[in-house]
Order: sequence, then structure tokens, then C-alpha cells
Amino acid sequence: MQPTLKVQALSKTFDVRAGLFKRKKFEVLKNISFCIGKGETIAVIGETGSGKSTLAKLLAGADNANAGQILLEGNVIEDNGIRDNQCRHIRMIFQDSGASLNPGLTIGDMLDDCLQYNTDFDEEERSEKINTTLSKVGLLVDHQHYYPHMFSVGQLQRVAFARALILDPKVMVLDEAVSSLDPSIRAQIVNLLLKLQRETGLTYVMITHHLSLVRHISDQVIVLDKGEVVEYGLTENVFNNPQSKITQRLLSC
Repeated sequence: MQPTLKVQALSKTFDVRAGLFKRKKFEVLKNISFCIGKGETIAVIGETGSGKSTLAKLLAGADNANAGQILLEGNVIEDNGIRDNQCRHIRMIFQDSGASLNPGLTIGDMLDDCLQYNTDFDEEERSEKINTTLSKVGLLVDHQHYYPHMFSVGQLQRVAFARALILDPKVMVLDEAVSSLDPSIRAQIVNLLLKLQRETGLTYVMITHHLSLVRHISDQVIVLDKGEVVEYGLTENVFNNPQSKITQRLLSC
């Protein structure tokens, strides 16, 4: 079966200062490759500075790679840093959902803007899509008239999911999306993620340091260290028999 998301030899380099007048290349990601199927979850773990968030940005189109390919359902959407217009099919959820929302717009206006810029829906179709999307993430239809400051932290994360889901993506990148939530709200959001995945066949790429969460919901896991994949496989296999020292250290913590 063809994977939903396939990444081949993805690399990212930054220019960093190496003295008063000199700069040097710093390779943040080196030849990252993996694939994941429809309705599955892959977790990316590693220590701080391992390249996890950079990988998330490359997948979501927030930054471009220097080399490598990203394929979505067999179609190349990025090739050596050149991205096509299919970014709407890979959406990203950030750790601080409140900071990514415009405080001067109602939730309904934000969702309507997404639809106006990315679809040919008329006003009635947009209204119906907003209503169904809010209901899908466990919010009320009337919440579209609220401003971001009127929501709790957990509700804001649901708003962020609504904004990502409104364009019917195939892949969702979760960059520490539940890390800042307290345990009870985190459990609610995780249950929402699993429910959405069952209903829509969404594929998740989950960047996290919560290893218990990784074991609970991910099918595969990638371990990054200094921009390189040091371990990759089925989650249970990696957890039960870690091969690399960095994986052993992460699990022991």
C-alpha cells in the first residue's frame, strides 16, 4: 500500500557566524527518511537541539529543505527546496495555540478567512463547513462568535485543531501540541486526536518529549540525535529493545 507521507533524504543547513567576518554551514538535519500510512501516527523524539522542530517546519512548509524530497500520496510536493502548492494538505499545530491566533478576529472570521483563501466555497458552504468543523472538535457552533481571549487553554487547542482541519488535510504535524496542557486536559485532547484519526483517516507526525504518550498512540517512532536518525521502527520494538545509546538514555529518563 502506498504511504500517505514519504520523506527521502531530507536535509537542512543553516549559515552560522564563525568569527567576525566568517560564516560556516551548520547541518541541522542530515538525510532524514521515513514513511507513514493513512490513519497512522509517527512520533519524532530526541533531546533538545536534535532537529525535531526543524523537521516539523519542513514538513508543514514553514521552511524549505536544502535537499531531499517530500511525497504526499506518491506526489512530490517538495524537491530539493522547491515546494508546490499542496501545503494545505499538511497542517501544523503548535505548542502555544493561543499565540498563533489573531486576538482581533473571532474564531468564525479566522476559519472563514482560511476557506476564502483556499477554496471556492460560497458563503453558505463556508458557514456550513465552519459549523461542522467546530462540532467535530467538540466546540459549540456559537463559539465562532467568540474571540481567542474568551476560551480556556484546552478550548484554544481545539480551536487550533479546527483551523487545521477546516481544509481537510491528509497529514497533521503536532509540534509539542499537548505539552503545555495539564494532565486532565491533555487526556481530553489525546482522545480528540484519536477520534479524529478514526473518523477522517488523518496521518499524524507527532513531535513530543512525552514518551508515555508516544507509546500510547504512535505506530512508529524516529529517534533524532544531532540531526540524524539514530533509530527508526515500530514503537513497541524500539521501546522494548532500544539499539542506540541515545534511545536508551531517553527511555531511562
